[in-house]
Amino acid sequence: MDTVTMTRQAPVFSVLSVLLGYPERDWLDALPELHATLPAEARTRLAPLFDFLDQSDDLIDLQEQYVATFDRRTAHSLHLFEHVHGESRDRGQAMVDLRNEYLKHGLEPASIELPDYVPLFLEFLGQIPAEAAEDLLGDAIHVLARLGDKLAESDSPYACLFAQLRTMTDVEPEVLPDPPEGDMEETLITFGPQADGTEPLLMRRPGGGDGAQPIVFHPPRARKAGPAGGQA
Repeated sequence: MDTVTMTRQAPVFSVLSVLLGYPERDWLDALPELHATLPAEARTRLAPLFDFLDQSDDLIDLQEQYVATFDRRTAHSLHLFEHVHGESRDRGQAMVDLRNEYLKHGLEPASIELPDYVPLFLEFLGQIPAEAAEDLLGDAIHVLARLGDKLAESDSPYACLFAQLRTMTDVEPEVLPDPPEGDMEETLITFGPQADGTEPLLMRRPGGGDGAQPIVFHPPRARKAGPAGGQA
């Protein structure tokens, strides 16, 4: 994918992050502006979701549908590593590694959401250099495509958002195995400040970070040979 195309994707990532968030009146009122920000092909692809959000006059009903879609169905979880590591111990380390990736780019989660929360991850991709965003999306697309397929099977209007993500990388998604079963250690890991969860999800961090570890977005057997997104 050429550099110009990758650069144009930054605002798309930001809009997708908002659209995948918990429905709130302020950004729902801004749907026309969000729609206008997108290139024509993305507007067409995301039309089912815009129509769904725009045609709902009952905010409470919209919020209830969101909770029923993403919070009550494990297969639709908006936490990336739940689809990879399940509740195994590896999930905690993967989240630490992802947070370190945020810090490396001078950004820090400014909410109580975990680092693998998809809207947070998409906002992050919209704020980092285009090449780095392309690499990270290419590594995560296997998980994002799996989630999109599950949503499509349920005829969810949110499925088109993940279809859009698939067009934003040249990496072909691979079929992933089911995540392992098992309980996570009962260890409290704090990710960033205990903020109140209001926007923005990310805040600029003074200076950069280093020492980031490879992020395991999917099991080793699904990884391509060689480095991906600067990761080993």
